[in-house]
Amino acid sequence: MKQHTPFIIGIAGGSGSGKSTVTRHILQAAGAEHTSVLIQDNYYRDQSDLTPEQRRKTNYDHPHAFDWPLLLAQVDDLRQGLPVAMPIYDFSRDNRSPDTVTLTSTPIIVLEGIFTLYDSALRDLMSLKIYVDTDADVRFIRRLTRDVRERGRDMDSVITQYKATVRPMHNQFVEPTKRYADIILPHGSNQAAVDMITAKIRSLTPAPQASTED
Repeated sequence: MKQHTPFIIGIAGGSGSGKSTVTRHILQAAGAEHTSVLIQDNYYRDQSDLTPEQRRKTNYDHPHAFDWPLLLAQVDDLRQGLPVAMPIYDFSRDNRSPDTVTLTSTPIIVLEGIFTLYDSALRDLMSLKIYVDTDADVRFIRRLTRDVRERGRDMDSVITQYKATVRPMHNQFVEPTKRYADIILPHGSNQAAVDMITAKIRSLTPAPQASTED
């Protein structure tokens, strides 16, 4: 049977905009067995050559923080039907983990991250480009809650980082990528837009094979 090229979906938007919620809806619509998800946060550059003090100063909200060649190569490999070893980023160490996650090529491939629509070569591989557009105050509250609960940060450091890098980098680099989106989801993952997207996804999901047994 001829192998079809995967349908690649890019989901971009500011930190805390609701990208993960959209990804979950796609997973539910297509089925986990038909969907591979690449989280762009895992593709921050390896910083083993830096001291812990230097790593803590990394501007994670700038495009230069990412390992673009690796991300592009792995998306392209999945597109061609090849498995990849997705890196894992350990935010408690400000560095890439020695562990990886094996992803196989599936009919639906989702790439989720703040800079998903930033790189033109990456955009060229996408079948559908989505930008999740959410008010800044909502995004900030979500980020603050996530970083304190999941990444062991204290509130003051999160607020300081938001003022110093998150907000200015969003305005300079993330927000402008909205113009590349095929679909913009205003106010986050609003239900009407999500329903339209998931209907499209369901139409792409392979139907169960009929039994050939007598």
